[in-house]
This record gives sequence, structure tokens and C-alpha cells, in this order.
Amino acid sequence: MLCGILTATVAPAVCSAADMESLDSIPGVKLDEVSVVASRATAKTPVAFTNVTSQQLSSVNSGPDLPYLLNMTPSLISTSDAGAGIGYTSMRVRGTDGSRINVTANGVPINNAESHNVYWVNMPDLASSLKDVQIQRGAGTSTNGAAAFGATVNMVTFSPSRDPYAEVSASYGMYNTHKETIRLGTGIINGHWAADVRLSNIGSDGYIDRASTDLWSYFAQVGYYSASTSLRLLAFGGKEKTYMAWDYASKEEMEKYGRRYNPCGQYTDSEGNIAYYPDQNDNYIQHHFQLLLSQRLSSAFNLDVALHYTKDDGYYEQYKTNRTLSEYGLEPFYNAQGEKIKKSDLVRLKKNDNGFGGAVFSLTYKNERLNAILGGGINKFHGLHYGQIAWVRNYVGAINPLQEYYRNTGDKLDANIYLRADYSLNKYFSFYGDLQYRHIDYRIEGVSDNFDYATDAMALLDYNNHYNFFNPKAGITYTNGAHRAFASWSVAHREPVRDNFTDGDPGHTPRAERLFDYELGYRFAKGIVSAEANLYYMDYKDQLVLTGQLSDTGNPLTVNVPRSYRMGVELMFALNPCKWFDWQLTATLSRNRIRNFVEYIYEDEWTNPISFDLGDTPIAFSPDFTFANAFNFRWQAFDASLQSRYVSSQYMTNARCDEQKLDAYFVSDLFLGYTFRPLHTKEVRVGFTIYNIFNAKYLSNGYAGSGYYVDDAGEKVIYRYSGYAAQAPLNVLGYVTVKF
Repeated sequence: MLCGILTATVAPAVCSAADMESLDSIPGVKLDEVSVVASRATAKTPVAFTNVTSQQLSSVNSGPDLPYLLNMTPSLISTSDAGAGIGYTSMRVRGTDGSRINVTANGVPINNAESHNVYWVNMPDLASSLKDVQIQRGAGTSTNGAAAFGATVNMVTFSPSRDPYAEVSASYGMYNTHKETIRLGTGIINGHWAADVRLSNIGSDGYIDRASTDLWSYFAQVGYYSASTSLRLLAFGGKEKTYMAWDYASKEEMEKYGRRYNPCGQYTDSEGNIAYYPDQNDNYIQHHFQLLLSQRLSSAFNLDVALHYTKDDGYYEQYKTNRTLSEYGLEPFYNAQGEKIKKSDLVRLKKNDNGFGGAVFSLTYKNERLNAILGGGINKFHGLHYGQIAWVRNYVGAINPLQEYYRNTGDKLDANIYLRADYSLNKYFSFYGDLQYRHIDYRIEGVSDNFDYATDAMALLDYNNHYNFFNPKAGITYTNGAHRAFASWSVAHREPVRDNFTDGDPGHTPRAERLFDYELGYRFAKGIVSAEANLYYMDYKDQLVLTGQLSDTGNPLTVNVPRSYRMGVELMFALNPCKWFDWQLTATLSRNRIRNFVEYIYEDEWTNPISFDLGDTPIAFSPDFTFANAFNFRWQAFDASLQSRYVSSQYMTNARCDEQKLDAYFVSDLFLGYTFRPLHTKEVRVGFTIYNIFNAKYLSNGYAGSGYYVDDAGEKVIYRYSGYAAQAPLNVLGYVTVKF
């Protein structure tokens, strides 16, 4: 059944451990899967959250990345560099970017330890191996890994099935978009063992010119089960090759060259013609390994431990035009005419080689009134970053093949421990407490990729930072039949990320950020109707934002602003008047502001800065209003869903400049499917999706900057520039899935 992915469903929004056990438990095995739900919210947790089931994911999983499969959830916006939802995609929740969204899989941290970002392109088609996803908005419950400064995405991979199975699916659509997936499972062998495997290939030419993707991914697991023990060893990962599309295009360039114009890799050849470098690609491989143990100690206690290791490495290759040679460790040269050449075109490779491993645990105690969890983890990261020069146009002089021009390392130790409990005072009220201590050691050393003109050499990196965070949370929940209400207060801290240091300078040492999160919610669900409202106020201290300031090496500085906030109301409604139709919608109205913001603008974007005190300004990429609506139909073997999203206008900088805005957009997708059961198969499903059915011409992401020059009259003239991520107009994709 195809349906909208919204919180306000007629069925309860909470999937408890017991519920999940009943879905795919093994005969004779009575295990709550605490290891993968220890950080999850339940009906008694005073948190705003949404659960997305595997059925809901599979109904829309015919190609796009996971952020696009979740984009009907409240306050979530998805974006795509290539314009078709495949390749480099990202999400924002309540306006917060991906580096402020905590992501885990089976309780194991997924965010990159240094950047805090999740690169979904490195885990293509992970949705085909997910049992469900819980999205907590706000600070959420204590978890492992990066700080939750706007949301938590808690993913659970599926457990082995009781019965053997096989599944083959394929899809194909416009822009040569395709996806092929094979899934196999042994079922239970000898009463204790089971194994599963998945292999996927996804590709697309992209809507944007040359924004192609070639993605491979896998998932494999083997498990042992008994009446009191569950042990799973699993591995998943992917390999990607993606042509760059992240430079975006200005509106003037789109008018001249079309909406699909991609400036990445563009250069002028020796005959003066515009050409594009064919290898302007990102190439990356990522592997995740997890060993998950769940041990029932008694009727009240359960111990869960996960050992994990993530290995990833790769590089991206770029053609750079008219670059200063000294910035790449190269000496100027003289051409045949005797001219000294200080700048030239070149090809550079920027490489990463990362390892991340550790252990997480949770000890759970349950009785009739108390549910308590003692949990935590310790994780270690080592990252190697280095750059090489592969080619320089017309270079005269000594240059080694793949000459290295910078190398540095990042080492991070992240340890946390938390105690969380909810206690039922009576049948109506329960109290919630959550105390977390988090310790971080983060060291960066080596030679930066930024050139320091003060020393006439690549900038040196030598940062050794220690953080100790205490993150308390408390709340109360009221439940009475169809009614649920909660109130909570939470504290979260977030350490600066790698770029805050490497793109900074000694005069702008970034400080950690702090969040006070206040949440108030009410939900009513009875019969054919459910409705929900969540109020939130997220009060930030020292949030790191872009102000236009530049570092000594010319890079944009992220600066701690003393006060900023996000406040809003999330509304959800669902109506299920009959078996063949239901209606679901969500809306978020918000106000997102930086207090007393000061903008800096540089002459020729480099020298002599001027500043403007702009007062309270909207936070970049934070629309005031978002809306999602789904009409879902089911008739015998046929189903259909019309899903629509509206996003109001949003600024691309923090300076409230109307020249640097993303316009509001409204986009709808139509999903059609038919399921039948021929002989020798469990199920065959065919269908197609019409994305952007009303052919909206919209822009979902971008960047912006400013500068000034002095005119002939001596007046300072400010100019603004922007780039935009154009999204695909109406396009169609068909699919077929066969289950055995």
C-alpha cells in the first residue's frame, strides 16, 4: 500500500520494541531489539517524532536517495545538486542543515566525525535494507555521535526473516535514471541461524548537465538467535562516482544557457572554445561493519552492545582555471615568449582516507512503572587529508606526477554516557529524565590546503581541543485514551567542525554552541481522525554562522553569534473516512532569527571590509512556512497517492537580502501502483511515478556572496551574486518488483 509519510496517521505513531518483535520475531526467541531502539522515543517520551515504516519507504523507493523518501515528514526539506533526487542530496529539519542532524544506524553513529555531515551518496539504496526510521525533531533523546541540534534520524536495518525469500526490483525513467536491486534471505536454519544479502545499482544522467551518478551498494548480515541471545554481524556500504554539480548556476547563466547549465569543469581550450573536463568527478568508497549483541539477563534487564568500524576513502578531481601556482606548491615559470607565468589552469585531486570505530552499549531495566536505560559509547576517528596536482597547462619546470601540495590529519575521541528513564506516576502521568555527559578530544595537525600569503606558504594546522558537555533533559507526558500531551526542556551542545578550524585563523577561534530546546505537544487520535500540534522554541547561544567575514587565507569565516533562535508550531492532521481513501497533511509555521546580526562585505571580495548592523535577521535556508499534503487511494490491487509539498521563500545568507533568495515553490508527485499474485511468486508489483506532475520550475538550494568596488566618483558600490540548484520539471519513472 502506498501512503504518505506523515506523523498524524490514524494508526499509533509509536512502534515499540514489542511491536517490532511481533513483526518478524523468530519462533522460540523472545527478544526486544533494544540495541537498535535504545535511543528511540516512545509514547511516554516528551519528544516530537515521526516513525516511517519499511512499507512506507518501499512504496516510494524506486530511485531517489533517502532524504527524498522522507520529505513528506514534518518540517523536513530535501535538496538535490543534480536536480533529480539522486547523487548529492541533503535534508534540513526545522531549517537546520545536515551537519546539525544526528544520524545513527542500529544505534551506531553515521555522521562524519569531523564535518558532522552524512553523505547519502556513499550509502545508496540503504532504504532497501531498513526496517524503519524514526525522526526526532529538536534536541531529541540522548544518542551516540554528533550532536542533535535540530533533529535525530534513527535508522534500523531489518532483521532476518523467519522464511526464505528472494526479491528482484528494477526501475527506469527519464534522464536515464535506473535502479536494480536483488535481495535474498535464507530464513531460519537449524532453528538458530539466518542470513540476508542485498546488491543494488543506481545510475542517472541527472537533470543538470553532466551531473551523472554511478552508484553500487550492498548489505549483508548473518545472525544467531536463541531464547535469550541475539548476535548479528552485518556489513553495508557503497561505491560512488558522481560528476560535480555543486557550483550551481546564476539566474543570468540559466537565461543564457538554460536551466540545466552546469559550470563545473568548464574551461577554455587552446583554440578558445568552451570545453568541459570529463573527469570532474567525486569517487568514493565506504564500508560499515557492525557486530550487534542483545542479551536478555533477566525478565527485567537486557544488555545490548555494538562494536563497529567504518572505513572510507576516495577523492574528487577538479579542473581549476587561472590558479595561482604558489598556492599549490609550484614555482612560476617562463613561457616561450619569456613571460613569467604566475597563474595557469591545473587539475587537482583532493583525497580522504578515514577510519572510524568503537563500541556503544545500553543496559535496559523495565518494570510496570519504570523504564530506565544506562547507555553510552566510546568512538575513535582518524582521518588523513591530502591533495595532489595531476596536471598544469603548459608548465615548464620540474613537476612530479601527482605532486602533493598539502597533507594533514584529524584525530577525534568521542565518549559519552547517559542515564534515561521514564516513570509512570499513575495511569495518566509519566515523568521523563535524561542526563548525558559527553567528552571530546579533537586534534588537527599538518599542512592546510589554504595558502597563507603572510608566510608565503601553505597554512600550518595545529589545533588540540577538548570539550566536556553536560546535556540534561526533562519532561512530563499525559496520556488518556485518545489524548496525549507533553512538555519538555532539553540542553544540547555541539563542538565546532573541521572547517570551522581549517578555514579560520588564530584571531577567530570557534567556540562550542549551546541549545536550550523547549517543546510542548498535544495529540488526539480516535476513530477516523487524528490531529497533532507541537510548539517549539530553540534558543541558541554562540551558534556558528556565516557573516561575510574572511579569514587571513581568504576563506569564509563561521563566527559565533551570541544569540539566535528558532520558534514555531508543527501541525499534523489525518482523516481516514473509508477503506479506500485517507488524507494526511502537515504544516510548519516558524520564525528563525539571529539577534543583532552584523554583515561584512569586502572590496573585490578580498580586502578593506565594511560592515552593516542589520539588527535581527532571518537565519539562512529557514523558510517561515512549509506544508505537505497527501491524498492516498486504494482499490483492490490498485493504489495511488498524490503527494504535494510547499516551501515558502528563504534567504541564502543571513543578511536579509531580497536579491539572494530562493523563491517559494509548490511541487507534487503522483505515485501509481498495481499488485498482483501470479503463480510461482509471492507478489508482483508494477507502477510508475510522475515526479513534479504540475511541471513547476523551482530552485531548492543555492549559495550567495557579496562584494563592493569603488566607482569613479569614489563611492562604494555593493554587488551581490548567487548560484542556484535547478530542479527537474515533470519526469516519469516506471518500476517492477517481483517477490518469491
